[in-house]
Amino acid sequence: MDHRALIASIPVEKRRTLLAQSDAPGLGRLAVHLGLVILGGVWVLASWPLWPLVMVLQGVLLVFLFTTLHETIHGTAFRTGGINTAVAHLCGFLAVLPANHFRYFHFAHHRFTHDPERDPELEGTKPDTLRGHLIYLTGWSEWRWRLKSIAKQARGVCTDAYIPARGHDRVTRDAQIYILGYAGLVIGSVLVGSSALLWIWVLPSLLGQPFMRAYLLAEHTRCPHVANMLENTRTTFTNRFVRYFAWNMPYHAEHHAYPAIPFHKLPEFHRETEAHLAQTAEGYTSFNRDHMMSLGNKGPQDEAIV
Repeated sequence: MDHRALIASIPVEKRRTLLAQSDAPGLGRLAVHLGLVILGGVWVLASWPLWPLVMVLQGVLLVFLFTTLHETIHGTAFRTGGINTAVAHLCGFLAVLPANHFRYFHFAHHRFTHDPERDPELEGTKPDTLRGHLIYLTGWSEWRWRLKSIAKQARGVCTDAYIPARGHDRVTRDAQIYILGYAGLVIGSVLVGSSALLWIWVLPSLLGQPFMRAYLLAEHTRCPHVANMLENTRTTFTNRFVRYFAWNMPYHAEHHAYPAIPFHKLPEFHRETEAHLAQTAEGYTSFNRDHMMSLGNKGPQDEAIV
């Protein structure tokens, strides 16, 4: 079934229930997520037992604030718009991914999902070998893109087609403010002789990136290039902990089919879509293992790795 037909088949009252927004679920999840990030930072700085392992776990939590950013730019993490905006900029700052730039980028991805010609997630060279896949998992190309983008935008250069002319000033201002914030943190750290940010933010983010790359790889990779969101996007079945800290985005086909549904309603919407999902995976480890095994036997759908 096409995702539009599926949505049309849902009774109006049910749709209203699915679209109902609330601040409470998002505030609770944000408090737990940020609380654990702070606890991890304290643990590492105090050098408590197993602190290197905790630093990796903290890195995973840090990079998965990307999913919080994702929900807030959709305006579905919280009912209150101001909270969405504030949290989006907090997460964007921590991820070196300015919120307004990411909003334009991501909305173009939704508008042209898995369209090889117009989906910005499909731009650039894609790995098609095992070696390339492993390099991709390090996050090297992603960090390079983020740093180049924010530096370019801070100079007022907004050449990406998905950024409308009316958004240039906003994107430029965000980049400049973020860079000033980073500079202030670096200068402050030097003045007080502290390397704390290196140990609780920079290194954990680098260590956590492979987990985020493996997670994102499952969303559309090797799905057909068609318009139906139930075919061009994959839902990955995983444990409750991943679903929690990914803000239910493993229900990714459901999210693409109806982006206005808040994260806390996606499990309920999944029950409506489950019988119609064309692309699913039984866990992220399983998907990445199968994908790496397939690289030696490429098919026509293996070109788009996002």
